Amino acid sequence: MRNPRLPGVGSIGLVAVALAACTAILPQTPVPSPVPSLTPEPPTSTPEPLAARVGDTPIRLAEFELEVARFEAGQASIGIDLATQGDYRMQIMQAMIDEQLLALGAGAQGIVVGQADVTRKIENLTSEIGGPQAMKKWLGESGYDDESFRAALSIEMQANDMIARILEGLPQAVEQVRVRHVLVATREQAELLREQIAAGADLGEVALSYSLDLTTRYAGGDLGWFPRGYLTVPELEEAGFTLQPGALSEVIQTALGYHVIEVLERAVRPLAPDAQRVLQQRAVEQWLAAARQATPIEVYVTP
Repeated sequence: MRNPRLPGVGSIGLVAVALAACTAILPQTPVPSPVPSLTPEPPTSTPEPLAARVGDTPIRLAEFELEVARFEAGQASIGIDLATQGDYRMQIMQAMIDEQLLALGAGAQGIVVGQADVTRKIENLTSEIGGPQAMKKWLGESGYDDESFRAALSIEMQANDMIARILEGLPQAVEQVRVRHVLVATREQAELLREQIAAGADLGEVALSYSLDLTTRYAGGDLGWFPRGYLTVPELEEAGFTLQPGALSEVIQTALGYHVIEVLERAVRPLAPDAQRVLQQRAVEQWLAAARQATPIEVYVTP
C-alpha cells in the first residue's frame, strides 16, 4: 500500500517510507491518509495498456495513473502546488519500478509474503485507521478495491522485506573521523587563512570569524564524526580519511568554495542515527542500481 503523499524524491522513490524507518524495526507501513475519491478503471477483456514492464512483470497503465492521482490528491490536501514538484509523474514511475525490483529480488532470495501475512497486515491497518467502515471508506477514496489493495500491499511488504535483507549485513560500528573546516569564497583567502592556521592560529576561531558554512561556523567549523559515504562533499570526505589526526589539509576546492580542514580524531565508533540512515539509504540505492542494470526494463509512458 503506497502512501498517497509520496513517493520520495530520488532513485528510491516509494521505498523511502521504509528507509525513513530504518533505525526502528523494518519493515514499517505508513497508516493510510484519506484523499479525495478516486475510481478504479473497470475490468476489460482486451489486453490492458501497460505503463512499464520490469523483467516479465507488467505495471499496468491504470495502476500508474491511479498512483499519480493519489499523489496529486495528497499534495492538494496539504496545499502543495504541483507545479513545484518537477516531473513527478516520472518520479512515480521510477518509484513503482524500484518497488517491483525489490519485490522481485525478494522472490529470487526465497522471501515470500503469504496471503496470511497480508491478511494480518490488513487487520492491523484496519484497527489503526478506526475499524472496518473507516478502512472501507479509505479504500474507496483511494481508488482501491479489496483485490487491488491486497496486491499492492503484498508487493510493498515484499519490497520492505528485501530492504531488511539488504540492510542485515551493515555494521553498527565503523571507522570514522572527526573533522573541522573553514569555507571561504576564494582560493587566495583560503591560502592566507591556511598559512595563519599552520603558523599557530586556531582553526575553530578562524572558522568562527570567516567561514561561509553557517551550519558549522558557530561550532568552530566542527563537522562532527562521520563515516565514509556520509558527506555530500566527497572531496572533504576523501581528505578527512587521507589525513592523520592533527594534520591540516591543503586548500580543497569544491562546488561550495574553498576549504581548509583539520582532522581532529579517528576511531572505530558506533554509527549515529543520522549516519546510519544515510548509509542504509545508500546501500539500498546501490542494490537498486545493480538491479536496474541486470533487469530488462521497458517504460511506455512519457513525461
